[in-house]
Amino acid sequence: MNTRMNVSEWATTLKKPKTLAVCAMLAALSVIFARLIIPMPNAFTRFSIEAIPIYIAGVLFGPIAGGIVGFVADLVGCLFSGYGYNPMFCIPPILYGVLPGLLRFLLFKKTDLWRIALVYLPPVVIGSILYQSWSLATVYTRPEGFSATLTYFLTSRSIQFAVTFVIDAVLTWLLFRSRLFERAGLWKAPKEGSSDGSDPA
Repeated sequence: MNTRMNVSEWATTLKKPKTLAVCAMLAALSVIFARLIIPMPNAFTRFSIEAIPIYIAGVLFGPIAGGIVGFVADLVGCLFSGYGYNPMFCIPPILYGVLPGLLRFLLFKKTDLWRIALVYLPPVVIGSILYQSWSLATVYTRPEGFSATLTYFLTSRSIQFAVTFVIDAVLTWLLFRSRLFERAGLWKAPKEGSSDGSDPA
């Protein structure tokens, strides 16, 4: 299937009431999970599972739906947090939905832990570690201290997201293994030994 057909299919999926309802629920869950912070070492570091619903939206419905869920969850979460909204910081949650949506074909044959981790790795590295470290250093640091602050954020966030990456991947794998999405009619479990690349959703 070519890119134009994929974009058309992703856009059509968004028009379905069931898709809209599930995406709204996933965005709400992300906002709720963002409040479930385990330890918070400082103002810029936290551990939570808020990315999982965004990942799942991208995997189930494609990158457009995933990106929208990520944006809405981030916007609503900021409004409830009282910290205000900065558009610079909305890129990572959008990437959490877009990139797994683009890489979801890796899960069409098998939804094992390693494939799920591979699908989740790009938004973590590109969005949360590289981009968000740069944006935090840009917003909160004077030019003369930029390099040192960027190094600090890259180091601390690499440790933070190494932990949350493993947790997110394992929890998502357990959800797929439970066949929850299959029973809800949102995902068709790949057949063992299947060699086709068809969309299981």
